[in-house]
Amino acid sequence: MKERIYTIPINEAFDKDSECPICICERKLENDALEYAIGPAMMEPDNRIETNKKGFCANHFAKLYNFEKNRLPLALVIDTHMVEQIKEIEDIFKGYGLSSGDENKGPLKAFKNAFFGMKQDGKAIDQLVEKLESLEKTCAVCDKIEHNLDKLIENTLYLYSKEPEFKKKFINSKGFCLKHFKMLLKKAPKALSASSMTEFIDDIVPLELKALKRVQEDVNHFTKMFDYRNQNADWKNSRDAVPRSIEKLSGPCDLKR
Repeated sequence: MKERIYTIPINEAFDKDSECPICICERKLENDALEYAIGPAMMEPDNRIETNKKGFCANHFAKLYNFEKNRLPLALVIDTHMVEQIKEIEDIFKGYGLSSGDENKGPLKAFKNAFFGMKQDGKAIDQLVEKLESLEKTCAVCDKIEHNLDKLIENTLYLYSKEPEFKKKFINSKGFCLKHFKMLLKKAPKALSASSMTEFIDDIVPLELKALKRVQEDVNHFTKMFDYRNQNADWKNSRDAVPRSIEKLSGPCDLKR
């Protein structure tokens, strides 16, 4: 098999006993993105512009906070991010002829209602809500992971179509989580030839169905083990069926095992 730098982690993931090799890769991509966000990215103006604008989702804010014992880098990123968000909110507020909040609110409110009317307040609220909702949907770490994961899916399909040894690994794997199963199906028509597409569908769908049925049977067996009549029965492969099933359905998630 011809190894390239970008195919090595994929091959290593498929060599492991996992419910989804792509999940292993995504976890590494996330860890790399977290390290980068409060490491090299801090010294790069373009990246600071991005983090100032986007910030991070609640999940990645928590992971960044727990990631480093030295929280100064994160504090510096948060500081400039908040400065930009305050300015944008203030600009929207002032853009409708509204106060910055320092004046006496009683007379000002009466003036606003008489001169601008309640409609102006409504427009300001709409724009503020739109701005805050858009901020909730942005995350510099999520965007980096998504970009790199998209490339990783392309490389996985490339290996499937070009490397017979990898194709064997693919077919003999335990399938994928539903998230990455979807991504492989979505990317395949652009990454594969028409003939390869037919073969790919014939390989991946039965593989995934077999994997899903196996995990479902393990979960079902787990539930039956709580029947007093089965107190001495064999747990088989069901002891960790619940976390495995969650990861199979949802993709990478932090579960306490």
